[in-house]
Amino acid sequence: MSRTFLGMPAAPPRAPYGAGNLRGDRSFPKAAHDELRNDQLRRNLGKATHTIRAKRLAVTGELPDWERLRDAGSALKTATMNRLPDLLEELERKVTERGGTVHWARDGVEANAIVTELIEATGSREVIKVKSMATQEIGLNEHLESRGITPYETDLAELIVQLAHDKPSHILVPAIHRNRDEIREIFLKEIPGVDPELDAVPAHLAAAARAYLREKFMTTKVAVSGANFGVAETGTLAVVESEGNGRMCLTLPETLITVMGIEKVIPRYQDLEVFLQLLPRSSTGERMNPYTSMWTGTTPGDGPRDFHLVLLDNGRTAALADAVGREALNCIRCSACLNVCPVYERAGGHAYGSTYPGPIGAVLTPQLAGMHAAKDDPNSSLPYASSLCGACFDACPVKIDIPSLLVELRHQKTEQSGTTAEKLAMKAAAGVMKRPKVYTAAQHAARLGRVAGGRDGTISHLPPPFNGWSESRDTPVPPRHTFRSWLASDEGAAALRDAAAEGARQRAAAPDTPDTPEEER
Repeated sequence: MSRTFLGMPAAPPRAPYGAGNLRGDRSFPKAAHDELRNDQLRRNLGKATHTIRAKRLAVTGELPDWERLRDAGSALKTATMNRLPDLLEELERKVTERGGTVHWARDGVEANAIVTELIEATGSREVIKVKSMATQEIGLNEHLESRGITPYETDLAELIVQLAHDKPSHILVPAIHRNRDEIREIFLKEIPGVDPELDAVPAHLAAAARAYLREKFMTTKVAVSGANFGVAETGTLAVVESEGNGRMCLTLPETLITVMGIEKVIPRYQDLEVFLQLLPRSSTGERMNPYTSMWTGTTPGDGPRDFHLVLLDNGRTAALADAVGREALNCIRCSACLNVCPVYERAGGHAYGSTYPGPIGAVLTPQLAGMHAAKDDPNSSLPYASSLCGACFDACPVKIDIPSLLVELRHQKTEQSGTTAEKLAMKAAAGVMKRPKVYTAAQHAARLGRVAGGRDGTISHLPPPFNGWSESRDTPVPPRHTFRSWLASDEGAAALRDAAAEGARQRAAAPDTPDTPEEER
């Protein structure tokens, strides 16, 4: 009798270690420590985030149903994640019916290979791109360059980052860490034939970029795009942008390749009504995007002749399998959480080491790429890159509870860490607190720490393993008396008598006030 062993169900894979741009080479605290020394960076970020924040508050305040829109967006994304496989199959069917070709990529390595093969099949050695975080995530540009194919970013901020051989630092404004003088120097050095008298006036800088890109738009036969949304009902893809470069990429080339994370699918065309109100207000502080481009397959004589859609997993199924963490997949990449985050504003996006910075990046990156792929994995520090102030939750247009997700990831990190000094300390504290006599003795012993306090009433340096706490926090000296000893003292007894007497006087001053509510009498 033969038997077939099917094995135990395996967890879905995370994004491959060492591939793409979902992991930095340093922990967040170390990277942030260096970034905090960059005064220019902090000035740039402070000015930009404050401006965007003010615009967002103005345009969201205009809508009487803003909170209902947020509720609708949250409900739609949650419902989508609950039936994601069915919706993706429907999207594939509709795209194929309209003349497109759908490719499935389990990870960034497969996606890069698919896109490269499609470009090489056209014979082109150049490709124009409209901003796509998915292609940044998988490192598509670097892969294309290694195969002798030159990618040209056409979004102005992405172009600045590319010419500077830099990395994006913001979801919406990738070059937010650069000021106009820095951009001028980059253009003078990197753009062929640029006017040597170019000044730092924004309009003149934009004109220089436009002149450089116009030839690429008119001569390049292949374009690569991302997608803000993919509509399962119709097979329609949508890109929203502010400069018109996206419209050029989506209409002029002969071949269009779209790389879309599988979580970007939405069920119905009508659902765009909700998201196209939420996204521009939350991202750029505008009532609507200047350019909203939508296309469905191919149309003879109009637009690209060949359309390919690459559906990218790269750890998204692993995130979906996490009952708590899957909420991070609801993100619509608006960047509202970055613009209100005090940690991001001071440390900047590069400190996160990932394509996805800020609060949502601190949640999404560990979900996609994992936190324990190697010893001292830099991603394991990301859940701690937050003060848990909750501003990100208040700003999120689809109500992702980012603080709760960060706490959950911290819990997962602790569970995976094995025996640590912190765990031993917590275990010892639990043992002391279970025994009243031992706890009382520990309180008395703690008062000896008063001798280590300074004139400001704080302890500047705790001994290991607690020195990490005192390095970044004010540690108050222990009080002279515990609450229990104070309560048992003459002073505590007198305070209780005074409080009781004051309560009696207040009741006597209001004799008509019933002691119990009317409904209880």
